[in-house]
Amino acid sequence: MAQRKKQIGLAIVGCGVIGRMRGMIAKDYPGIGWIGLADMNEKVGNKLKADIGADYFTTDYRELINRPEVDALIVATSTWAHVEPTLLGCAKGIPMLIEKPLATDARQSFEVLEAIKKAGVDACVGYTQRFRRRFLVVKSRVDSGQIGNLTCLVTRAFMNRMAPLGEVRLTQDRRHLTPMVVSGTHSLDMCRWIMGPTINPVSIYARSQDKVMGQHGTKDATFGIFQLDNGAIWSMNICWALPKVWPGAVYGLEIGIVGDKGVIDIEDTHRDLVIASEQNQGPAYRPEGHTEDTVRQVEFLTSFPPGDVYDGELWGPLREETWNWYQRIYMGKKTPHATAQEAHDNLMLTMAMDLSAKRGKEVALPISPEELMAGLNE
Repeated sequence: MAQRKKQIGLAIVGCGVIGRMRGMIAKDYPGIGWIGLADMNEKVGNKLKADIGADYFTTDYRELINRPEVDALIVATSTWAHVEPTLLGCAKGIPMLIEKPLATDARQSFEVLEAIKKAGVDACVGYTQRFRRRFLVVKSRVDSGQIGNLTCLVTRAFMNRMAPLGEVRLTQDRRHLTPMVVSGTHSLDMCRWIMGPTINPVSIYARSQDKVMGQHGTKDATFGIFQLDNGAIWSMNICWALPKVWPGAVYGLEIGIVGDKGVIDIEDTHRDLVIASEQNQGPAYRPEGHTEDTVRQVEFLTSFPPGDVYDGELWGPLREETWNWYQRIYMGKKTPHATAQEAHDNLMLTMAMDLSAKRGKEVALPISPEELMAGLNE
């Protein structure tokens, strides 16, 4: 009889929306034998502990990660708070699943990337949309050469403003919590992943707008044009300032990929499945203690990126991503997770878009983290 593998001791730092979802999935994975939680909000953390039967909770992430039971780490803190838990995970030499971005400062992101490389740990980053069937099949068709060499790409993302308002309320330092850094990075990652590692941007020209979200310390929208090193061009646009009553729960994407032998057109706006009701639909994003006074009676169903809940369980790409990560660290399964290098490269491109928009002129790529941050902090 084959020897049974040792069960994993899992640490989850951050028990909010995403940490809760990943924790609920962890309780059902047979390869996980111990779960520890950390969150600054004791009420939120203890609620998740009770709901999943976790073994341990603390308000100090250091205390959790340093426990001898911990074999793997999920970093699901707020966007601006990923660096310290990740660096501690590197010091412990354990595999990690880190929510994007690695940092909101390009220099810190590079520091984290170098720490991951030096430690030799398997660090994945949460670009959940890679686990959707439609994007997996597109990636397969492009990789197989069915549309030939890429000549141009168009990416458009629309978002309801409730998600960014929930994001910026968590910190007063909002300088780099921009549409591209926080949310546009998902659609940027999707296109970069589909293009493959041999095609890279050599310049970016972008412009931004802040008439609505400027009062909250961020931008409404960023539009840009990348020049790629194979001669192709790529239009990358996002607006996350749509009215609160916009029926899309979060993302609505349109992606066009043109090659010299064919084209792939992706309509991912979720307008094909609509509910209209006299009952208020409410926001898909419901952070603890946050109330919303907007009445939304129409909704594009399936537009919440993590997935949807049926019979108390989450079904959709975040479930696929999380379960496959557990398979990756427990069984050694090959998975399409984003690597730390890809996540760092994504951050550099999104911040380069912000720099170009700030300067009002084209920015040559690649650019160093130091030059990038010096320009953004001018």
